[in-house]
Amino acid sequence: QVQLVESGGGLVQAGGSLRLSCAASGDTLDYSAIGWFRQAPGKEREAVSCISSSDGSTYYVQSVKGRFTISKDNAKNTVYLQMNSLKAEDTAVYFCARFKRSCSDYVSEVWYWGQGTQVTVSA
Repeated sequence: QVQLVESGGGLVQAGGSLRLSCAASGDTLDYSAIGWFRQAPGKEREAVSCISSSDGSTYYVQSVKGRFTISKDNAKNTVYLQMNSLKAEDTAVYFCARFKRSCSDYVSEVWYWGQGTQVTVSA
């Protein structure tokens, strides 16, 4: 049984930074595509970023390109999402996700979810 535990969320002013962590237990992440989704109140869950297991390719939703960076530390079995230049519209619960296969925008392609961590950006 894989468990994904997110941390690093919090309250930050617009323009600030946060780093989210997703620590996995129960299995290695070496061969898994791992991503981050977010869900704001009243909105659908949205794919934010993903890192491929095959070649480390990274993917970002257009709204965060240039501001967010996803990375993976295989030795620590942990994936990170560095978020810079945060905006009020980045406010959401952020979920770590392990995909069944490759990176995807679809929640149906997620195998395991973390419990989520709240990110609140004040204007």
